[in-house]
Amino acid sequence: GILADSVLEAGGEVIGVIIENMNTPALAHTRLTRMEVTATIHQRKARMYELADGYIALPGGFGTFDELFETLTWGQIGAHSKPVGLLNIEGYYDPLLEMLDRAVEEKFLFEEHRRSLLCASDPESLLESMKNHHHPHEAVRRWMRQD
Repeated sequence: GILADSVLEAGGEVIGVIIENMNTPALAHTRLTRMEVTATIHQRKARMYELADGYIALPGGFGTFDELFETLTWGQIGAHSKPVGLLNIEGYYDPLLEMLDRAVEEKFLFEEHRRSLLCASDPESLLESMKNHHHPHEAVRRWMRQD
């Protein structure tokens, strides 16, 4: 909510996408530019992916992790080539990043896919990295062949 409010106060546009059973005064932001309501979480995610130019995960819980890894997986298989970033506030994502580095060491991830997850502790640096993002298309082809 704070991020949405800041964007709106700066004159930006904020589109919310929420599932029906979560569209309550306690959970839904009521002052967005537009709110779209979907029947299922799968429809919600598909609509968010359709609307987005890129993806940023702020510190969060299961829902954030689910959406982050689904987005990374879709990039890994070539379903999108949009930038994906972590806003690593106060080192929140450090343990996750260590686990991803271990997945590379253990040969569960290609290094190029690991590097495609952009990370910064401040929004400006993360946005700059996302602006300069180059999707690892060759790694996608290699992964799909399982070379």
